[in-house]
Amino acid sequence: MTVSVLDLGADENRFSPDCLQRVHSFLDGVEGALVTTGGGKFYSNGLDLEWLTAHGDQASAYVAEVQELFARVLTLPVPTVAAVNGHAFGAGAMLAMAHDFRVMRADRGYFCFPEADINIPFTPGMAALIQGKLTPSAAVASMTTGRRFGGLEAAEIGLVDEVAGEGDVLKVARERVAALAGKDRGTLGAIKATMFAPAVAALRAA
Repeated sequence: MTVSVLDLGADENRFSPDCLQRVHSFLDGVEGALVTTGGGKFYSNGLDLEWLTAHGDQASAYVAEVQELFARVLTLPVPTVAAVNGHAFGAGAMLAMAHDFRVMRADRGYFCFPEADINIPFTPGMAALIQGKLTPSAAVASMTTGRRFGGLEAAEIGLVDEVAGEGDVLKVARERVAALAGKDRGTLGAIKATMFAPAVAALRAA
């Protein structure tokens, strides 16, 4: 069964409007399973703050588009794994959270929700997404502190499911998702839509 691998890029992989369009176009063609990863020291640094600063009048529409991407990945009717090759911050970490599973590099990179330190409260949709994937204690530890979790620490509290050595993150992610590929799309999509209905509703209410 086909495992589609989406490389987000080799820079900070922020969610510019062009990036969002490219990711949606890629998702249109995914069939068996999905792995997303980055090509440099970042998985994704999240929102494109430079673009937002220059287009403040479009902020609401932009955030709605980002949240639509989260909702789509959350309910994608195929198994999904984020191969977190490096730093995953803010909305970048939320994208990873929207996947079924996360595999993170053990020795480098941070998984972090910095909102408490940069004075940007979570939207109801973003909070619902994170809380839908974490235990209450892990949600408090990650959402209210701005703490940067290395791979081993992230695995310990459940931010990620598994860690791997340098060069093996993508391989381990592919192996994990390949073993699950082939599920009926209609059934899997319905299960995810039911499981995450509150988060999806909150994400699409923006």
